[in-house]
Amino acid sequence: MIGIFDSGYGGLTILQGIRALLPRYDYLYLGDNARAPYGPRSFQVVYEYTRQAVMRLFDMGCPLVILGCNTASAKALRTIQQHDLTALSGTADSPVQAWHRVLGVIRPTAEVIGTLTTTGHVGLFATEGTIKSESYQMEIGKLWPALHVTGVACPFWVALVEYGEAASPGADYFVRKRCDELMQRDPAIDTVLLGCTHYPLLMSKIRQYLPPHVRIVSQGGYVAESLRDYLHRHTDMEARLGRGGTCRYLTTEDAQVFAARARTFLGEDIVAESIQLP
Repeated sequence: MIGIFDSGYGGLTILQGIRALLPRYDYLYLGDNARAPYGPRSFQVVYEYTRQAVMRLFDMGCPLVILGCNTASAKALRTIQQHDLTALSGTADSPVQAWHRVLGVIRPTAEVIGTLTTTGHVGLFATEGTIKSESYQMEIGKLWPALHVTGVACPFWVALVEYGEAASPGADYFVRKRCDELMQRDPAIDTVLLGCTHYPLLMSKIRQYLPPHVRIVSQGGYVAESLRDYLHRHTDMEARLGRGGTCRYLTTEDAQVFAARARTFLGEDIVAESIQLP
């Protein structure tokens, strides 16, 4: 199975994009809804929560885990990759083996963003935690050093989506405020990256309040294409994945509540299961 982890629901947009491109594999989604949101939490707390979830997914038979959460990718991915996968590999009572891997959602979009902008000025909408981490700026800077990236944190956007208010008139104020702020800070922006997996559900309003020439980039498709390329290059990992086309959903909150809200993201009914993390 391929594990997909998110602090809540947003990673479902990543899962949806991956399954659309790679439908034959088996997937296991885990949302840590009981402890969401991750955005305002410290690096240490996000790292520890993410680590717990990743280890559980390893233990449940996922050799490959995708952090479908931008905050977790920004605050925890590097430490897990550089420390935990190496330090725990092969130790007693550890679910980690040398061939386990964890990937994030920031680098796939960072890799392509330079091909999408004409002016070289890129905007970023994300949670407070992702903006403060400057992870996008660092990743984009490594690959496209000439680009100018302006990030704006978007409080309340996640809540608007999760509580079914994305299309409501009340959402207009919060979306317009951040769009205006971004373009005032850099009028030369011609490409805006949605650096949170919830934000595609606000796409129509974001489109309404950004200038018509500005391209809006969401992550799902690019993460899926990056994963397809990764599996093509790592045939040993690809061979370990089940191919039954199944998808199982886990949450640390109430399963029925999760299933009801997940319909907003997936457009279909699902069955979820509740689990506990340490």
